[in-house]
Amino acid sequence: MSTFEILMPKMGESVEEATITKWFVSEGDTVQEDDVLLEIATDKVDSEIPSPVAGTIKEIKYATDDVVAVGLPVAVILLEGAEDSVEETPTASSPKSAPTPATTDLPVVEVAGTDSINKDSDRFYSPLVRSMAKEEGISAGELEKIAGSGKDGRVTKTDMQSYIANRAQQVTTNAAVSAPSQAVSTTVTQAPAAKEHKVNVSVSANDEIVQMGRMRKLIADHMVMSKQVSPHVTSVVEADVTNMVLWRTKMKDAFQKKYGEKITYMPIITEAVAKALRDFPGVNASVDGDNIILRKDVNVGMAVSLPSGDLIVPVIKHADQKNLVGLTGDVNRLANQARENKLAPDDIQGGTFTITNFGSFKNIIGTPIINQPQVAILATGSIEKKPAVIETPTGDVIGIRHKMFLSLSYDHRIVDGALGGAFLRRIGDYLEEFDINKEL
Repeated sequence: MSTFEILMPKMGESVEEATITKWFVSEGDTVQEDDVLLEIATDKVDSEIPSPVAGTIKEIKYATDDVVAVGLPVAVILLEGAEDSVEETPTASSPKSAPTPATTDLPVVEVAGTDSINKDSDRFYSPLVRSMAKEEGISAGELEKIAGSGKDGRVTKTDMQSYIANRAQQVTTNAAVSAPSQAVSTTVTQAPAAKEHKVNVSVSANDEIVQMGRMRKLIADHMVMSKQVSPHVTSVVEADVTNMVLWRTKMKDAFQKKYGEKITYMPIITEAVAKALRDFPGVNASVDGDNIILRKDVNVGMAVSLPSGDLIVPVIKHADQKNLVGLTGDVNRLANQARENKLAPDDIQGGTFTITNFGSFKNIIGTPIINQPQVAILATGSIEKKPAVIETPTGDVIGIRHKMFLSLSYDHRIVDGALGGAFLRRIGDYLEEFDINKEL
């Protein structure tokens, strides 16, 4: 075996493509095992890809800024001591794969109805785009009319999702306005190409124009896609978290001295969320077409604001199996690594639910957007002292209590008000019932 293919890795459950942001090597360069080859970026994380083998860079298949589908080869390495004439090529993901003829042509994914697109068109369509076209029955001619927002007008996954949503709406509208006495035609008129809706903005001489960064563009696309995919509903409760606040105030110094970690409110909230997800597995889920996927692992993501102003969501794995000490360690480690841009790909994969803390900005309430492919996200508001009625054995009294709003946005396709409301109330109950005498 003489050559080794470096494949575009899968960087997350919902990630199907990544952008090459930088090459650290050129064709002809010699590399050792674990030398960094390239840097890639998704809407979730930037990551450096090391070489699993030693050898010479024989071929680089994609350039900087190219968007590449997961699983496609991005480079070929000639192994040390191998002859260039040998044609067997193992890959990074399957070292024992069957031999394939050496070639410089990009692999072609055969898609019914669109297999000749790249041959007959001046536009390039990625395997992901062609696969989506096949699933939705979009013809080659129809695909040609879709406006592309990618580099050089390339059609991206977001373009396809917008077009498909617009196409479905057009079909529904055509059916609704048809006369009841007329038979519905089995041939649907082709919908016009999706157009990007833009607001006309005037710019004055005193205004400053700042170009969106790559990560901000990806976040924007992901948020728009989530609103298009999931019908959002938001429920709100106010929780009395006095016990939680008083316990942390009393124990934070002893906690740091004993475990070497600063404890914030986030581990306590995460513990309550993980317990509630076990109580209501219908919220710890995803939607795949007509199928509901109930996740067995409880992996809680937490939105972290970066110094750049962007957001990233590292994931606490198996949160329901950890105590406050373990959760505190994970929260602190992931938050620090996120702010230093040192998260590993595994740190942002596999989330089943997300928490975002609006309270860190002194906001009392918010309506967050679901982090796909999850079906719910919790927003925590700032904790404020308020007068409240307290029930005592001798009657009701008014006292000063620590209160916090919790707001839950959920996907109304599978989470109804009863389930979403009960789940949110359970989180509030766990926080209100926190043991003020809890030992370290």
